[in-house]
Amino acid sequence: MAKPLVSDALWERIEPLLPRPKPRRFRFPGRKPLDRRKVLTGIVFILKTGIAWEDLPTECGWGCGITCKRYLRRWQRQGVWQKLHEVLLAELNGADRIDWSRALVDSATVRAPHGGADTGPNPTDRRKLGSKHHVLTDAHGIPLAMTLTGANRHDVTQLLPLVDAVPAVRGQRGRPRRRPRRLQGDRAYDSEPHRRELRRRGIEPVLAKRRTEHGSGLGVFRWFVERTLSWGHQFGRMRLRWDRLPPIHKAFMSLACSLICLRFLV
Repeated sequence: MAKPLVSDALWERIEPLLPRPKPRRFRFPGRKPLDRRKVLTGIVFILKTGIAWEDLPTECGWGCGITCKRYLRRWQRQGVWQKLHEVLLAELNGADRIDWSRALVDSATVRAPHGGADTGPNPTDRRKLGSKHHVLTDAHGIPLAMTLTGANRHDVTQLLPLVDAVPAVRGQRGRPRRRPRRLQGDRAYDSEPHRRELRRRGIEPVLAKRRTEHGSGLGVFRWFVERTLSWGHQFGRMRLRWDRLPPIHKAFMSLACSLICLRFLV
């Protein structure tokens, strides 16, 4: 049998985070609200297949695509997707699955045919419009933070925003953890001012230097973050950005990070 799009493990973690529907009036109660689990199933179906909202089949019981899109935006405004990511990170940290000894940073570009904010001419794709996913993971490839910029933004400009975007991860006794001990990156992150800022944050920078011979050995450790980017781009909506509004795509980014984190738990 095929695996359900919304497993019991995922639903148990996200159900307490979803806002409760408003109580219905006795007279003129209006249309009955949809089952939230079915709506989430439709959203995950869109994320994985990458089809257009209008093409979502209503025969499966999760409502039309526009309804699922409205729920996605509403839950994004209420911070549901970010809270889900933080819950999963706390659970991973409590199970001692997050390796804080070092973090990995990298990025990948995707096409954005319809344009919109946070897009730009891709210098590696004949200046076609595109966006760039910047991700920071732990030593095993668990995504800790992800940001979105235009495809023409240099990687080093998002190094510090990525580090600052890591949430306070709970799950163990003591203060929540946010900073790894070391940060590893390729030559695109070579910058002395950024090295000083990382040291000021208590992080040891291990960044490859430009104009040096290859063979630094960082590739032995950095392939984990490249694998995470590959996992993320297996989702259709992550591989090609169709939504012009950044909140919609950022919601898909947070949900994709949560689904990747869930793989390390189940």
